[in-house]
Amino acid sequence: MMQSEPRALQLNEQGQLKHFLTLDGLDKTILTEILDRADSFLSMGEQSVKKVPLLRGKTVVNLFFENSTRTRTTFELAAKRLSADVINLDIATSATSKGESLLDTLKNLEAMQSDMFVVRHGDSGAAHFIAQHCTPNVAIINAGDGRHAHPTQAMLDMLTIRRHKGRFEGLKVAIVGDILHSRVARSQIHALTILGVDEIRLVGPKTLVPDYFEETGVTICHDLQAGLTDVDVIVMLRLQKERMQGALLPSESEFYRLYGLTTESMAWAKSDVIVMHPGPINRGVEIASEVADGEHSVILNQVTNGIAVRMAVMSMAMSGQLQSQETAASKVAETASGEHI
Repeated sequence: MMQSEPRALQLNEQGQLKHFLTLDGLDKTILTEILDRADSFLSMGEQSVKKVPLLRGKTVVNLFFENSTRTRTTFELAAKRLSADVINLDIATSATSKGESLLDTLKNLEAMQSDMFVVRHGDSGAAHFIAQHCTPNVAIINAGDGRHAHPTQAMLDMLTIRRHKGRFEGLKVAIVGDILHSRVARSQIHALTILGVDEIRLVGPKTLVPDYFEETGVTICHDLQAGLTDVDVIVMLRLQKERMQGALLPSESEFYRLYGLTTESMAWAKSDVIVMHPGPINRGVEIASEVADGEHSVILNQVTNGIAVRMAVMSMAMSGQLQSQETAASKVAETASGEHI
């Protein structure tokens, strides 16, 4: 069976991660390795010295074409805890805003001997484009691209679920809100499917939960009670008004009335349900404050877990890159040796 392009692009010849662009095409073994490694990093936050030398001497560039304070900060913390040198590139004042192309910017960064690019971009496929065009020894981590993917967010959500539920098999998960514009939802669907949850429900109005999502094997619910009944995990998504074109909603207050997560609607889920949100939270739009701050909420745990997951992904990708370079060097040496015989 031929590998899909995402898998072939992301893994080296030994099947190790060398880029992290999407969860599409990856398998349960890789995802479990990320979760296990992230688990081992979580205890670092309690130590007086919160560093390990896994990326010592390496340079990580945060290349954010879209603003996201929390995502960039957690990537920066993750890189520093791995002992890397970190550069935060301000795209608004960089040469790209003066007419320099994305490829020109990449070539300049490569010339500075950068080892890893963490890329956030408003266009779907931007991280793949960069991985295909940059020098082979630079690892690319996708920090969110358009509507396409946000794989580290999905993996920190998976870590949160595993730490609170202990398993994925048999779980019912509801993802509620603006599915149409959500790269997080798309990556979560991939992750939850690969890890073997029992059922994934997408919940929201028809304008924000199109029927074509059924092709991914999910259950679509346009009624909140049907979507939340007996679920183990609820993931709330914000309304991405900046991406909406046309009148997809009558009003925010109407959306909250029909799909907002409140203490009353929580009663339809299981008594030990956990509530998640990738942030930023719009209180009173998709979730009530008493739910966001309540006993079932694990939203702040998600933030903590995000640092550990990003440490895991960055360390695995760098290790995979180094293994690829060693393999390539070995092949060159073998070829040179054969020519001398």
